Amino acid sequence: MLFKKYIKLNSKEEETAEENGAVQENPQETAAANQPVPEPVEMVVCKKCKRELDKKRVVKNKYVCYECGYYFRVRVKNRIKMVADAGSFEPWFEELTTENPLNFPEYEDKVAATQEKTGLKEGVTVGKCKIYGEETVLGVIDARFMMGSMGHVVGERITCAVERATELKLPMILFCCSGGARMQEGIISLMQMEKTSAALKRHSDAGLLYVPVLTDPTTGGVTASFAMLGDIILAEPKALIGFAGARVIENTIGQKLPEGFQRAEFQLEHGFVDAIVERDNLKMTLYRILKMHKPLEGFANFDPLHDDDRYDPTELMKERTAKSKPMDAWDKVTAARQMNRLASVDYIDAIFDEFMEFHGDRYFRDDPAIVGGVAYLDGQPVTVIGVHKGKDLKDCAFRNYGMPSPEGYRKALRLMKQAEKFGRPIITFVNTSGAYPGTEAEENGQGEAIARNLYEMSGIKVPILCLMIGEGGSGGALALAVGNEVWMMENATYSILSPEGFASILWKDGNRAKEAAGVMKITAQDLKELHVVEDIIPEYGGADEDALSSIANYMKGHMKEFLRAQNGKSGEQLAQERYERFRAF
Repeated sequence: MLFKKYIKLNSKEEETAEENGAVQENPQETAAANQPVPEPVEMVVCKKCKRELDKKRVVKNKYVCYECGYYFRVRVKNRIKMVADAGSFEPWFEELTTENPLNFPEYEDKVAATQEKTGLKEGVTVGKCKIYGEETVLGVIDARFMMGSMGHVVGERITCAVERATELKLPMILFCCSGGARMQEGIISLMQMEKTSAALKRHSDAGLLYVPVLTDPTTGGVTASFAMLGDIILAEPKALIGFAGARVIENTIGQKLPEGFQRAEFQLEHGFVDAIVERDNLKMTLYRILKMHKPLEGFANFDPLHDDDRYDPTELMKERTAKSKPMDAWDKVTAARQMNRLASVDYIDAIFDEFMEFHGDRYFRDDPAIVGGVAYLDGQPVTVIGVHKGKDLKDCAFRNYGMPSPEGYRKALRLMKQAEKFGRPIITFVNTSGAYPGTEAEENGQGEAIARNLYEMSGIKVPILCLMIGEGGSGGALALAVGNEVWMMENATYSILSPEGFASILWKDGNRAKEAAGVMKITAQDLKELHVVEDIIPEYGGADEDALSSIANYMKGHMKEFLRAQNGKSGEQLAQERYERFRAF
């Protein structure tokens, strides 16, 4: 707005002054007037911290509060923009219309009002898109449409999308956000749970990938159907995820729920989601998952071996090896138990690329004693699973000193069955004194979990390579060592139980553990003579940080040779060879 300063003049003088330019402008006010008028700032209020926020900054921050980190719910169009390549989304099945199967009073009016308010025809949008060039089927549920509730059109669109994904041999990604079944459709809504689940079973049987992403909230019949049936299940931070909502639980059984109950972090700890992914990383995470699950022919399309793949130790390693003292069986027991001994995670980091860890057994808990996921071995996707004792006292306590619980074995088996589905070789790193012997482990079926692994691993139709890198304690170790080949570190041990336990049972004297170690035949050299292991991995003077590069090079070169040798074998042949390996004992 232009402000002018006027001199007090009479009317006649004013006319003359205007003609003569006597009206004077204030230079400062004139300069201010020439500045562009700032646009009004549109504000939104964060539901968590209650602060007023600049909406543009919130949008730029992917609809996350820049003050407290609260995740706003995302509309379908914005969600598609956030994860799909620009212009790549092609909507499907928009012609499906909502009916009133129960003739519920005023239901049509409510649907029509919601359609007018949101601009959506129904609560889920499905179609095909690309994520960094990787083609996938994508579905997004929008909470604005009757709280994302699952009516018959929601179920039909999802089912049709899954069926078309199966026909086109495409993966499926589904963003879930729902209050559950749609009450106005009653039992017809309930039937959508089975319909969508059955379609996903056929999609899975076709060897195709399904990734649900659980956002706030994901509850009720959606949680009890398509939301929890993924090969890999992702969640956004703090998302509410549960079957019965807090109000239902409190009204039904009068139980007050603890803080954080049913949030994404709770579900991760209890084994029901693979990972919590921040919104800023979500598109790249989905791309990596899609890329890792692309169909491949054969198990090992490696470049020719280079010299550094052939485990040639450095001069330092040769010197360390030459200076190392000969070790008897008890010395090796002691060496295998050292806290500073290289762990499974060290070898995973040194050998493989882009390791992506997945969590949970889908039944009870995520056991941190078992680390597992997918990685690349020179471009070959592999499933990698390791027992991890921990790197310091705090970490050891968190990981239960590498003693897996039933949920750990079940997590490992879930990842192995997933590897079989997608044709990925399996590589395990075993270092455990044995399965956890606590009361809770027995209550949750420790024996059954170990037995199930032995049973299922025997028939898995992809190559399995198992490496004993420290202690190999009893059935707790064997549950991850049913391989086509088993290799063993030079100073590792593998035994029916600990020397202390052996001495206590056989001689009623645990103090004779050192003597027991000498007669138990538990060293790599002993076990190779017994054909329990196929290869001995040199430690170059000790499995510590100084030796990591040389040991990892040895392992990597041999792994590539192992996988080349499996190329061309059918799944049945691989399972048969594994059967015959153990049948010979």
